[in-house]
Amino acid sequence: MNHAILAVLLAATAPPVVAQGAAPQPNAAARADNAALVATLDWADDADFAFADRGFLGSIPDGKIRDAAGRTLRDLNDEAQFSGAAPATVNPSLWRNASLLARHGLFEVADGLWQVRGFDLSNMTVIRGQTGWILIDPLTTVEAARAALALVNRILGERPVVAVIYTHSHADHFGGVAGVTSAADVQAGRTRIIAPDGFMEHAVAENIIAGPAMLRRASYMFGTLLPRGATGHVSSGLGPMGTPGAISLIPPTDSITRTGETRTIDGVAIEFQLTPGTEAPAEMNLYLPALRALCLAENANAAMHNLLTPRGALVRDAMLWARYLLDARRRWGGQADVVFTSHFWPRWGRAVIDDYLLRHAQAYAFVHNESVRLMNQGLNAVEIGEAIRLPPPLARAWFNRPNYGSLKFNARAVYQRYLGAFDGDPANLDPLPRAELAPRLLAQMGGAKRVLAAGRAAAAKGDDRWAATLLSTLVRAAPDTPGAKAALAGVYRQLAWRAETAPWRDFYLTGAQELEQGIRPASGANAAGISANLSVANLLDTLAVRVVPDRAIAPMTIAFEIPDSGERHLVSIGNGVMLHEQGVGDPAQATLVVPRRALIGLVGGAVKAPDLMASGQLSFSGDPMVLQRFMGLFQPPRADFPLVAP
Repeated sequence: MNHAILAVLLAATAPPVVAQGAAPQPNAAARADNAALVATLDWADDADFAFADRGFLGSIPDGKIRDAAGRTLRDLNDEAQFSGAAPATVNPSLWRNASLLARHGLFEVADGLWQVRGFDLSNMTVIRGQTGWILIDPLTTVEAARAALALVNRILGERPVVAVIYTHSHADHFGGVAGVTSAADVQAGRTRIIAPDGFMEHAVAENIIAGPAMLRRASYMFGTLLPRGATGHVSSGLGPMGTPGAISLIPPTDSITRTGETRTIDGVAIEFQLTPGTEAPAEMNLYLPALRALCLAENANAAMHNLLTPRGALVRDAMLWARYLLDARRRWGGQADVVFTSHFWPRWGRAVIDDYLLRHAQAYAFVHNESVRLMNQGLNAVEIGEAIRLPPPLARAWFNRPNYGSLKFNARAVYQRYLGAFDGDPANLDPLPRAELAPRLLAQMGGAKRVLAAGRAAAAKGDDRWAATLLSTLVRAAPDTPGAKAALAGVYRQLAWRAETAPWRDFYLTGAQELEQGIRPASGANAAGISANLSVANLLDTLAVRVVPDRAIAPMTIAFEIPDSGERHLVSIGNGVMLHEQGVGDPAQATLVVPRRALIGLVGGAVKAPDLMASGQLSFSGDPMVLQRFMGLFQPPRADFPLVAP
């Protein structure tokens, strides 16, 4: 498909490229900033290392995750480099995160409960039922999930997969399902698929409309074009990296529709808590009373999460997030002996769990409450991000450190949720676009040579944020200025060396690489398994946001009839807009009869209309000129639009 579905995961499985040349070392200011941060952190608290190692049973003997043809997709041996003291080119807190996430293999969590960790961005949890395995979140790709299940069966003994639970609607928590079961087994009732209410709607539709832009930005956020190592991608913040391969989706056979629902699956009782509007629009926690084990999905982590991801998404609700964590604490905090999540590692002990749930909830409540307080004092989003600080008891907890989500970004997200992008200053009601603003600023500051000199001087003093402002203006206005891109790339690297947040580091380093090497679009994973579940309404929404207004002024109507589902959608064009309505019987100037799967291929560009007609999958009636004009309305999205230079 031309659009990206759950763009973050598609980008997260793109292969890296080889870096060109050696990266410069941190300047004095970057070293000083990292040293100052080190002094504020609780290095005596090393419980995470014990938690991350506890229960280790083994990993893939040669460390290789392979595809069906035997080709190596990922070498887990590469993770060994993330150990020992932090190198100067990595923020020490982020290096700690990377070294913990580098652990891979099968781990026992409780009697009858295990996790496969380090094979992917996410974890796969394994529960022993009476006759088979119950799996929670089968990773991102078929190949990673297949390797994880093979490890489980080799160490624990082979059993059938009797159920799969999706905790939420992001692809790193369902994409590998075809590696652990099959649609045939599900249809035959041999495997149950359980998910929260609204799962399919959000798993398929989320990010479709803005998918191409999100995919481009996700290649920055997850460092998919960077080499792994101390001068490149070290961690995704949530996990080490994704494993390339195919992303699949088998629809649920059972939906959890309310908090408090229970299921008994292969003899295992499970209680559920719905948490929509938190980390995902469809998400749930669950509790295993017989094991005294609490699963918090991706609502609790070993690092701060995102209220708004740098790749882009709808803003998440920090206040709801905190309330759901408090509700889970009230329901199960006094009962659970272990808490486990869809990323990172478990935690054991009721006092530990109680503190974890409380301070995690307090952190999300704080970023909401303090951002709103400062907003109501007149600060704008950037100013709030600059001013906000977690109280020391919250900030010193490693699970609240900004290794994945950033406090600054989250504070700006709260502002955006309530007030939007406009900050109330009349000067910003109608700002000049970048292409016009940058040349004017450059001229006002004395031209390219003076701005380049000023940017280099700021960089030499370690004033890298100001240097980035100067040099990015120069590159935007006069990109061919000798030395401008190289100077800006150097500044971005200095900002990367001190970034505690993994996506920020990857943004800076990818920007630097792109300035030096040009745009290298990320290749997406094979997401045909998700695309196959797109609805006709999804597809028509995708077409509607590709209409070039000037081509769509004159009115026309086209009907899409879908014989395999009995649907009829009336598309009307006029005044530069495409609208569509389902179940409307009004006559159309032209009618296309096409099965849904064939329409998916047509919209995605995988097949052409004449080929579908020749194969009998598409028939047409009405005015052929209307169809010809309709097919010429659309502009495909760009996969390589510029981010750091014009």
